[in-house]
Amino acid sequence: MQPLGKYLVFLGLIIVGLGLLLWLAGNKLSWFGHLPGDIRIEKPNFKFYAPLTSMILVSILLSLVMWLIRRFF
Repeated sequence: MQPLGKYLVFLGLIIVGLGLLLWLAGNKLSWFGHLPGDIRIEKPNFKFYAPLTSMILVSILLSLVMWLIRRFF
C-alpha cells in the first residue's frame, strides 16, 4: 500500500498545482479552447463545440506528466 500512497500524494500535488495555476492565471489562459482546429458551430437553437486542438494539447501534457512519473518513481 505504500506505493499507492506515494502516487496519491503526487496526484494531489498536481491537482493543487493546476488549481493554483487556474486561479492565479485564469484570465491569461482564455486562449485555451479557442485554438485553430477547435470546431465551433453556433446557429439559432443549436450549438456544437469540439475542442480538438485543445484536447490534443491536454493529451500531450498528460503523456509528458505520466512519462515523468514513470521515469522518476
